Amino acid sequence: MPEPKRLFIETLGCAMNVRDSEHMIAELNQKEHYILTQDLSQADLILINTCSVREKPVAKLFSEIGVFNKKKKPSAKIGVCGCTASHLGEEIIRRAPSVDFVLGARNVSKITEVIGVKHAVEVETDYDESTYAFGEYRSSPFKAMVNISIGCDKGCTFCIVPATRGEEISIPSDLIVQEITKAVGTGAKEVMLLGQNVNNYGRRFGAHNEEINFTGLLQKVSKIEGLERIRFTSPHPLHMDDAFLEEFAANPKICKQIHVPLQSGSTPLLKAMKRGYTQENFLNRCAKIRALCPEATISTDIIVGFPGESDADFEETMKVLEQVRFEQLFSFKYSPRPLTEAAHYEAQVDPEIASARLSRLQAHHTEILDEIMGAQLGKIHAVYFDELKPHGRIAGRSDDGKLVFVEGSEALLGEIVDVRITKSSRGALDGEVI
Repeated sequence: MPEPKRLFIETLGCAMNVRDSEHMIAELNQKEHYILTQDLSQADLILINTCSVREKPVAKLFSEIGVFNKKKKPSAKIGVCGCTASHLGEEIIRRAPSVDFVLGARNVSKITEVIGVKHAVEVETDYDESTYAFGEYRSSPFKAMVNISIGCDKGCTFCIVPATRGEEISIPSDLIVQEITKAVGTGAKEVMLLGQNVNNYGRRFGAHNEEINFTGLLQKVSKIEGLERIRFTSPHPLHMDDAFLEEFAANPKICKQIHVPLQSGSTPLLKAMKRGYTQENFLNRCAKIRALCPEATISTDIIVGFPGESDADFEETMKVLEQVRFEQLFSFKYSPRPLTEAAHYEAQVDPEIASARLSRLQAHHTEILDEIMGAQLGKIHAVYFDELKPHGRIAGRSDDGKLVFVEGSEALLGEIVDVRITKSSRGALDGEVI
């Protein structure tokens, strides 16, 4: 048997990109006999799986290509994949001729086709991979990430994703169940369901059709024997109906951690963003979560400096932050993206004003987080351990998503055990196994 070729892959961006990278690794391993390497200089194939949600990762791409081209061996190929590949396409090769091929986020299954075609560009955003049977590869034997839909129909005015990942299509529920069942059979006790708007699941299927929504999918997945924890990202506030939230609260297999992306607390700005809800709607859904499931943690996304954001608009965002007291916050300055409406809006906010607002938002959230994490001392969490750390420590996540460290060995890997918290910090907890 010939010696295997070596693959180096750098993944930028979201969990869906991580899963796309796993799919490419599986395809290349099974069809072209590639094995992973962390040594760039030894790689026969270098893949950069890109993100285009903000400007910074796009700028980073071309500097990375230059660095990789200098360090790689002469025969090694470079491929650019993902969302930036989708929206720049042939321009990537024009700007960086050392790139051998470009593969868009909606064309992952074509990876073994393009590696042999010099300057191949496959970036169709209407390509349907919803029923494609990818090979098996997971970064962790203890957890599985599973796509339940591809693409996005929302058209938020700040977001490039619909232009890079195409129209939203749901993956048939039987295929999702089969994939999770396989993962559970090889040791995974937890699944992360992935989609741009997971709770819009079932709106549209490709070649296959069925009548099912996200709540129904959660119920179906929870029947898989041996699966103990279900997580999902990202849901959309617009589709958080009572039936969904009641299932979230009542189903013991669903982890009590939910992401509710706010983006802005200002109703007029939410309208300009085309988010489809008001501040009042958003607060109502968060209040419903707290009422049904007091132990749940709520995380969010916030953009500051969106075009036209006034001081009063920003204060509305601060009001929501204080009222909901999110356990986790992903916050960014607005970044104009190509192929989006908001990039052409007048009244772009001065970058220094946006930076000052972001600093104030993050500082106040830090105060909230210190209170939340400080209150964890002495509490008991069921922790699923999945990662060995240096110095005899092991890490895992509580049901509500908190990172927890204990002293322990490999014997704890893949186990869910009760831990009493003995020390807290802003980003993690320390404890002792009971």
